[in-house]
Amino acid sequence: MKIVFLDAKTIGEDIDLSGYDKLGEVVKYGYSTPEEARERTKDADVLVLNKVPVNEQTIGEAKQLKLVCVTATGTNNLDKEYLAERGIAWRNVAGYSTETVAQHTFALLFYLLEKLPYYDAYVKTEKYVGDTTFTHFSNVFHELSGKTWGIIGLGAIGRRVADLAKLFGCRVIYYSTSGKNSQPDYERVDFDTLLQESDVVSVHAPLDENTEGLMNFAAFSKMKKSAIFLNLGRGPIVVEQDLADALKQNVIAAAGLDVLSAEPMSPDNPLREMKDSERLIITPHIAWASVEARTRLMKIIEEQIREFFV
Repeated sequence: MKIVFLDAKTIGEDIDLSGYDKLGEVVKYGYSTPEEARERTKDADVLVLNKVPVNEQTIGEAKQLKLVCVTATGTNNLDKEYLAERGIAWRNVAGYSTETVAQHTFALLFYLLEKLPYYDAYVKTEKYVGDTTFTHFSNVFHELSGKTWGIIGLGAIGRRVADLAKLFGCRVIYYSTSGKNSQPDYERVDFDTLLQESDVVSVHAPLDENTEGLMNFAAFSKMKKSAIFLNLGRGPIVVEQDLADALKQNVIAAAGLDVLSAEPMSPDNPLREMKDSERLIITPHIAWASVEARTRLMKIIEEQIREFFV
């Protein structure tokens, strides 16, 4: 059996993949264009990939291909009709990053809520050296306890964030983007109510026809001026120009993002010019990528391959 990794660098080079060598011949490519993929998949039995598109163009000459494994939950890059016509199976992985995405959600929140960029700079610029009092009140912050946390998308990650927010003393409300998700442990509200009542709004929803462009200027305008917005879902859920305008016009207090509409960040992204870390933090799609989550992910795929060929 020949296993071909088409974009191994999307997993990272610090993860132990030696278990795959016991399954057969393993070939790893850091990245692959669609043209390169067509050549590199010719004699593959199994493909392991993250972002590379899988369609007739990329695997049309892969005559012995039997299984495609996506190192992610989303499978938008797969032409599933074409795979079905060819009798090629596919697998993805869900649930591997729940803990780390929830953790990163709170990391973004506390960075903004507790004004950590300001206080870090205050000390490192030595303004605290020889100050008149032992503490400094110029940039106040508030407790999370007692605040309302609104969650858009109460799937596995959204529920984990809800549970943690509840432990911090928050009232948790949520909006179901599909209209079908009912969780008896938490209060379901309509979209406008969530925006109007929440002190923190976090997105953990998939990208689909219900969510694309959901967070536009009209939505931000319904939020509290003191509210913090977090997007841990998908970039196109947010209209980025509208978010930039909302921050510049003080419509909301701050935003933390781990996803963007184009990744890596596009040169013309309207958020690129915003350098105020007290108002905006953007991390480069790392919320899913703790060492533990990536290790878990690749162990699951290794087992999927093993089970498929048993």
